[in-house]
Amino acid sequence: MKAVVVVSLEDAGGDRCVDLIREGAAWFWVECRRDPEDAHGWRRLHPPRGAFPDRAGALADARADVGWLSEAPG
Repeated sequence: MKAVVVVSLEDAGGDRCVDLIREGAAWFWVECRRDPEDAHGWRRLHPPRGAFPDRAGALADARADVGWLSEAPG
């Protein structure tokens, strides 16, 4: 099954996001950034992390690792 970004949570400045990804029954997350002066768009900062059994597990792990994410709704 193809990986699908289910939700993308952006920081207040709009230059960082965390994507929650579902692939089959597993959930992953990845932090991304974009530079306003670069037309490329979003770039991943690392490979997707996880293989969590549910969305809540992926989000909890992301919140523990990404400081600004604790302020974002999810």
